[in-house]
Amino acid sequence: MQKTDIIIVDDHDLFRIGVRAALEKPYPNIAIVGEAESGVELFALLKTVTADIILLDVMLPDMNGIEIARRLKVERPEIKILVITSEASVFNIEEAIDVGVDGFISKFDTSPDALAQAIHYVAQGLEYYGKDISQIISQIYLSKKRTAQITAEFSEQERRIIEYCHEGLTGKQIADRLCIAYKTLEWHKTNIFRKLDLHRTAELVDYAVKHGIIEG
Repeated sequence: MQKTDIIIVDDHDLFRIGVRAALEKPYPNIAIVGEAESGVELFALLKTVTADIILLDVMLPDMNGIEIARRLKVERPEIKILVITSEASVFNIEEAIDVGVDGFISKFDTSPDALAQAIHYVAQGLEYYGKDISQIISQIYLSKKRTAQITAEFSEQERRIIEYCHEGLTGKQIADRLCIAYKTLEWHKTNIFRKLDLHRTAELVDYAVKHGIIEG
């Protein structure tokens, strides 16, 4: 089996030592060719060392791991990126997918065998997501699907009301802008809240920005 060269990027010494110990002897086709504890160290290392895959933590002292991945995709697109983190959330997983990382696994759901399997998959050009991550990705997909369906149901009037709420206008100001009665505006807002299962204007604005209904 072809050898896969790995760089570990994590700011915890014990984690890097543990990964090296867990992979190198049991899996002779995997070679740890370098380690870095920050984004600066990684990019300095890449001037002298080549790798097939970078095992990348999200939380680093100097640079966000997602930003590092974005830069790598531009400067070193031949290197595959496998994100491994204890900070697996909908927000950073969605960001990582948008950037185009090749895999994303949780430190809490990773045995040496699972990590070796992830490396094997990514080395072959396949995507790999651990069980915990796959569940979150399913949630993201279902949320986007639901948002797309709901957004399609908004009338032009309702979209403008959401935009005006985002601008911070009061109910009376919005009603005046739309040339409608205040009670009519409240009826429209109630309808919007019902569609999104929300209850307050602040929740509406936050939801609309996060889900791309309006621009932030």
